[in-house]
Amino acid sequence: MARTETSLTRELADWASGLRFADLPERIVGAATSQFMSHLAVLRASLGHPLGRKLVDAFGPPTAADPGRAAYILAGLSSCLYFEDSLYVGHVTHSSINVPLAYRQERRLTGQQLLAALVASGECAARVTAAAALGPLRGQGSSYTQLIGAAAARLHVTGAPARQWVDAWGLALAAPPWPLRRAVLGSDAKVLSAAVPVRIALDACDAAAAGLGGAADILEHPGGLLAKFSQVPSPEVVTLGLGSRWHTDSLTVKVHPAGAYVDAAVDCAARLHGQLSPADLAEIEEIVVSAARLTIHMDGEGAPYLDRERSAIMALNVSVGYNVATTLVTGSVRPRDLAEPALADPVRWELAAKVRLEYDEQLSRRLLAATAPLGEALRQAGDRARDWLAAFAGGPALADSTPLDEPSKTFEQADKAIGARLRVTLRDGRVLTAASDSAVGSAGPETRRTHRTLVRDKLAATGVPPELTAALERVAELDATELDDVVRAALSCR
Repeated sequence: MARTETSLTRELADWASGLRFADLPERIVGAATSQFMSHLAVLRASLGHPLGRKLVDAFGPPTAADPGRAAYILAGLSSCLYFEDSLYVGHVTHSSINVPLAYRQERRLTGQQLLAALVASGECAARVTAAAALGPLRGQGSSYTQLIGAAAARLHVTGAPARQWVDAWGLALAAPPWPLRRAVLGSDAKVLSAAVPVRIALDACDAAAAGLGGAADILEHPGGLLAKFSQVPSPEVVTLGLGSRWHTDSLTVKVHPAGAYVDAAVDCAARLHGQLSPADLAEIEEIVVSAARLTIHMDGEGAPYLDRERSAIMALNVSVGYNVATTLVTGSVRPRDLAEPALADPVRWELAAKVRLEYDEQLSRRLLAATAPLGEALRQAGDRARDWLAAFAGGPALADSTPLDEPSKTFEQADKAIGARLRVTLRDGRVLTAASDSAVGSAGPETRRTHRTLVRDKLAATGVPPELTAALERVAELDATELDDVVRAALSCR
């Protein structure tokens, strides 16, 4: 088997395999702790939802003794409701947190070891995802995010040498799953979108441990991952600023179980909820949501699969109409709003039918200027991204006028800007408006100040008592027994 002297996976593995808790800056420990806490809230929310219960019926509980099986079911649960946190371009937690959780008992992980594995694998997954960001797949559809993250997490907790990481990644990325939009948007298949690549990656780790070799240049080779999964690959991002350019700094905390492109519209609707009585809801004439092109595109993709209580989960997640209507009626979107009896409520669907989307060029420009979801990737690619951006934006005007400055040296000031404007017109002539340049919890200065409060509230909303939340918050102080105890408590208490 041909071997190259250097490769992206080798450089990344050399760094990540040696990363320890003591190497993490204090702010990264804080962000990782919030990721851990928030993720347990996501798992709890899914366990209480009909889809999560079906997953448990099919594959067993998330506390399964076999860590490989536990990782699979955990990944299915965490991807159920579109409630997971994300980094600049990666939904990394399905692998970076679930795999250490699954192996915590077998490996007798302390809290510090779990956090170190979480950060190491999350950084690896986020970097590869960022290198392929300008491509056809994004978000939960990027299977290679979980292939990279799951292998890294497994090998970090086992203390495997860097060469084994290289082989495992080379094997795991040999045939990455490519999700079909018809299935993801129009059926329950979305719940397996992260679980399947996690299982592939764990098998690759076993194969590498037994001596099977993978292609070390699987990322950058002309026939490798980046060439096949990105129209404008940026391979240099994989190893750029290791130990200084922390993708974990770009944390977005998910507040609503809805698509990222819907969240700001939900925030706007929540502000107007208190101004509308039940009688007012019946008098609404029109609801206009001004949004960026991505929001409109995602809403349109899901629309054919909306059918009230028979709607596919992902179609509900990306529906601006349903989520805005639900929030105007109830004040929020909760996991229970993605199941019956909420889905059979005629009031919500009557309101949803009154929602009209309008393109807002200013919001599109703001989206492209921010770090996430695309701005940093465009800046990294520079002028190479112009044609891709023109196709994405529906023409050259926005692409040609979007400044592509130098990429960021760090993500300490990272931001995410998917905004919305909401206008509700009633038959008596009243017009209520609200606007949001970015959703609550989005990467940015406010979230950097408040992420711990957000995740405490997220846990509380799933029924976690304050004393357990406090214990989870001290994860870096927990020994192996204490960590196992609090995780089991979080996954079992209702």
